[in-house]
Amino acid sequence: MPPAQIEQDDVLRRARAEYLEMPGLRLTRAQAQRLWGLDPRTCEQLLVALTESRFLAQTRDGAFVLSSSRI
Repeated sequence: MPPAQIEQDDVLRRARAEYLEMPGLRLTRAQAQRLWGLDPRTCEQLLVALTESRFLAQTRDGAFVLSSSRI
């Protein structure tokens, strides 16, 4: 597995773990980018992957929260 893929997998696992540990967590794109130390493109890819898999949902105000199916 290429190093970049390993790093992305690690970030994905970390993001999932943090949302599961704190089910009320609400993050904007900018907050997620700062929290996980990501560049804008990588952060966007992460959030898209998590929402497309229905792990996260995006609220009307743009925050990302744990999907109601996970609570």
